[in-house]
Amino acid sequence: MTTQSEAVAAVHGSLAGLRRGRWLLAVSGGRDSMVALDAFSSARPGEIVAVATFDHGTGAAARRAAELVVREAELRGHPVVSGAIAVASAEQGGESPAPAPTPAAGEAAWRAARWRFLGAWAREFDATVVTAHTRDDQIETVVQRLLRDAGVRGLAAMRDEGPGPMGVPVARPFLSTPRAALAAYATSKRVPFVEDPSNASRAHQRNVVRLDLLPAIERAVPDFGDWCLGLATRAAAWRTTVDACVDALGVTVHSDGAASVRARAVKGYGQTEWEVLWPAIAARIGVTMDRRGIARASSWAPGAVAGQQIPLAGAVRIERTASSYVIRRVAEGTP
Repeated sequence: MTTQSEAVAAVHGSLAGLRRGRWLLAVSGGRDSMVALDAFSSARPGEIVAVATFDHGTGAAARRAAELVVREAELRGHPVVSGAIAVASAEQGGESPAPAPTPAAGEAAWRAARWRFLGAWAREFDATVVTAHTRDDQIETVVQRLLRDAGVRGLAAMRDEGPGPMGVPVARPFLSTPRAALAAYATSKRVPFVEDPSNASRAHQRNVVRLDLLPAIERAVPDFGDWCLGLATRAAAWRTTVDACVDALGVTVHSDGAASVRARAVKGYGQTEWEVLWPAIAARIGVTMDRRGIARASSWAPGAVAGQQIPLAGAVRIERTASSYVIRRVAEGTP
């Protein structure tokens, strides 16, 4: 991106490609999400049902960021819903429909609490959550998945639009837009934001990838980022094909949050077929299976008989009933 005017055009062009809808903007107070708030407010204000911000309880910077989001959203005339790691509340008045998350240490716990909050408000507003993930975020996600030995489904990384974490509907209009374009937009429009100090900490794998690993690889292989995006595109096409197969099997998501497939629909399937199916079925209830869990479940399923069950990591259980295979989340510590 050579000029600020080109950056502004690129950001607005990304929004122009988004369908009309009801959008719940997830705004953290960081630069990219504040750009999303400013650009959406300029280009498509009537489609914003609310702005959602969540304080992860990590300190003064997180509090300032949440306060900034509330202030800037209200200046633009948007309703605001806000939550926190310990107490979730709504700036609109009344109680948040999301249960108050339990305080917990660690990035995974913060992320889960945030998505529970966003999912509750998305259902309340019948809206799709919008995040400000960029092209660079997608590349970093692919690299992280490679480092974690992810399967094809994981390498597909993030979708432009579709089910996100915990099955929450998500749109990412900037997923093909470089982070540098959003930075230039912020400079051009003087968008206020709060820099998260944790972004400089190498205690988080994503920061090591962003600050050290990717720059080193791209010096040696300048088109490595494009290769990562191509890999994600091919993996996403594979995921779409598998999802269509799962649809054809008649997988059902139940009101209690479990997913099931009729045993007769998968009669004769061996371990190889189950290794493809289990991650796709689990994804219907927001469960991500690791390689160990996939291998264990897939070797068990062909010979399972009614009444048998196996536990998986992450408080997940698979059961074989008289007529079906069922996967469900269970309370921590449930045998």
